[in-house]
Amino acid sequence: MAVCSFCGDRIPKGRGKMFVKDSGKILYFCSSKCEKNMNLGRKPFKVRWTRLGRRMRGKTT
Repeated sequence: MAVCSFCGDRIPKGRGKMFVKDSGKILYFCSSKCEKNMNLGRKPFKVRWTRLGRRMRGKTT
């Protein structure tokens, strides 16, 4: 299973989107919400609903 490049959630097979940059780096997105936030330049640790953002605030371990 792939992991979303923005929010950190697991993506089941047959779901999500894979984006390949010109440099060869591969980005996986579980939803268009994650993809749009990444394109807007937002940082995952500053967004409350992402796994990293919750971890930074002490909500999950």
